[in-house]
Order: sequence, then structure tokens, then C-alpha cells
Amino acid sequence: MAGTGRRWRAASIASVAALASGCTLVGYPSGEGARAGDAPAPSRTADRAPAAPGTTPPPRSTPAPPGARSDAGFSYEVFGRRYRVLDSAWGYDETGVASWYGEAFHGRPTASGETYDMYGYSAAHRTLPLHSWVEVVNRDNGRRMVLRVNDRGPFADTSRRILDLSYGAALELGVVGPGLAEVQVRALSPSELEQLASR
Repeated sequence: MAGTGRRWRAASIASVAALASGCTLVGYPSGEGARAGDAPAPSRTADRAPAAPGTTPPPRSTPAPPGARSDAGFSYEVFGRRYRVLDSAWGYDETGVASWYGEAFHGRPTASGETYDMYGYSAAHRTLPLHSWVEVVNRDNGRRMVLRVNDRGPFADTSRRILDLSYGAALELGVVGPGLAEVQVRALSPSELEQLASR
């Protein structure tokens, strides 16, 4: 377990320290909440039960790959609207609606350049810097996860929706069935992430 903690600490520090480089944003999620029957059952089962209400669980996403780029402060345009990425995730805490995306994007590149794995645990956000770590709480059932932002979205119903979840994350958070859920999204500091990863 200690080795796992060291690996997470090193990966989280590398993610925070990544310098901004040229960014071509691709693989935008649809932002559309799909029906549960639209996606196949996961090919693997979750290795841990959802965290108990009120407790922050260890990170579920994989660490950012070596050399992962940040896009803090960059801007991009989707559907004729320009979005500016925050300079930092520091202090971000927002409540809104989360949706999920799945099979139509499985295997396609995300905005970070990574391949989207619908069965994995990741999130898409419009303005948090890539590789930000967030705690997502489903306010309907109290389930929570710590996820890494590696994609952009949602781009539908932007007045309400603040986060797109991978199918795997949505399944564990209880969002797949209803398609949408009210969530609280809070960015974690590097020290919080290090403490959680060392558990």
C-alpha cells in the first residue's frame, strides 16, 4: 500500500507541475445524458464500493500520463462559443448537474490526448485545467468519487450542466439510470490529493 501511495504522490505532483504547451482540443463529449440501455454493461467490476456519505475516498482515476500537458489559461471554441480555461483549479467549488458519455466516444481521443475509456473513471469539464482532481458528490444519494479531469464538456444545456462523467464513474455514482444528477464538484489541492492517495 505504501508503494501505491508513493506512486500516486509522484503522479499528482507531476500533474500539478505540468507546463502549458500547444493545445489542440479534440474528443469533446456530447454532454447528452444517455439512457442506461444505450451503453453495454462494464467489462470489469469496480474494485471498491462507493465511499460512505461524508467521507472523501482515495482517487479513482489513473494518474496523468508522463508529459501530460496543461491548458491553464488557454481558450477554445465549441459550437460558436468561446471558453477560457481557468488559470488554476484552486478554490473551485460548484453545484450543478452532471451527465455522462459512453459508447459513442469510447476509444476516441480526449481533449488531453488520452484515449477515452468509457469503463474507466474520468470527468470532462468546460473550464477547469486539464488534469485537475475533483471530488464529485451525487447530492441525490451521497455517493462520492475523486476523479481527474481529462476532457472538455458538457456542451449541451450549459446553463445547468457542469460536468460530464465517464460511464464507469457515472455507474458508480448512480447517474447512469437517471442520466442526470445534481452534483457538487470541488477541486482538490495537491496536499489533499497526496493525503488521500496515501491511504
